[in-house]
Amino acid sequence: MRVVVPSETNQTLDSPRSGHFGHAPWLTVVDFDDNMKPVSVTAVQNADHDTAGCGGVIDHVMGLNADAIITAGMGMPPFMRFTQAGIAVYVERETPMVGDVLVKFVAGEVVRMSDNDVCRH
Repeated sequence: MRVVVPSETNQTLDSPRSGHFGHAPWLTVVDFDDNMKPVSVTAVQNADHDTAGCGGVIDHVMGLNADAIITAGMGMPPFMRFTQAGIAVYVERETPMVGDVLVKFVAGEVVRMSDNDVCRH
């Protein structure tokens, strides 16, 4: 399973989680084995929202072949495109560090995002 977490820095698990998917400067990409143990962790620079637009950021993340995204905030267009493509979107707004967010995810403590959770902007 490949999980993407929008991040503020390229420090992978030690990076602060970004507050919003589309404007995150980095994406922490974690590949898990069948037992949900991380087998690789990388930082990927996100597409620039101001240059690529919302659609460009969505396309960039889709190109990472993610199975799931864990975000603190996401608008309706990316939420709909990801869910329609079969990419699970989870919401977690309380935990500041990427590594800790992933620990909660593996423990089943992160919930799927719903229409009611998307940002309205």
